[in-house]
Amino acid sequence: MFKNKKNLMNPNTTDTLIGEGTTFEGRIKSEASLRIEGGITGDIDCAGDVIIGERGIVKSNISARDVVLAGNVQGNVTTKGKLTITATGSLHGNINAASFIIEEGGLFQGNSKMETKTVTAAPLQNGDQENGIKPASAANGAFKGNTVAM
Repeated sequence: MFKNKKNLMNPNTTDTLIGEGTTFEGRIKSEASLRIEGGITGDIDCAGDVIIGERGIVKSNISARDVVLAGNVQGNVTTKGKLTITATGSLHGNINAASFIIEEGGLFQGNSKMETKTVTAAPLQNGDQENGIKPASAANGAFKGNTVAM
């Protein structure tokens, strides 16, 4: 009588909105994107994007595909993609992201760790070293240290 279908959510759609004036306490796990205009206390695990509006106040660890922060977050943020802190946003916590953007006026207080896929250089052909040709990483002195923005 009832079919056991599993509907797959599109992580590109915003499925959940925590509106202004609303407070939520507890853990949120979502397959689609999440927008927060109110307050949340508790962890957020989202397969899509998390957007925190200018009046959003989040006391939480966030794990998501991409995060856009225009409000206030106290907690750690882990993204598979990009973390953007807008001019009105503030983050007090650590980040782990592939890409990190902070606009002028945005606040970040914590440590950052950026993980990207490593690119291996093509093997040298015979004679390349003799002609002074170096792999790109050696030629431009690629920086291999940690990046911290304050």
